Amino acid sequence: MQSETLNVTGMTCGGCASNVANALKAIPGVDDVVVSLSTGEAAVRYDEQLTSPDQLKSAVKGAGYGVSAAKATPNH
Repeated sequence: MQSETLNVTGMTCGGCASNVANALKAIPGVDDVVVSLSTGEAAVRYDEQLTSPDQLKSAVKGAGYGVSAAKATPNH
């Protein structure tokens, strides 16, 4: 499993955070998603064999939000 923290822009309420979480959870290979409205971050744990950071960013953008530079953190 790999972990990725996406900096999500455009979230203004809990509904926005829920929309981002649902968009990310719909991607095959995504194991866990935690979206924080206060920090504007989405922490995603995923199977790198099934998806990629680019797919995660595309899902957030597809839900109508922006994504700024993300940082990957290896999860051993």
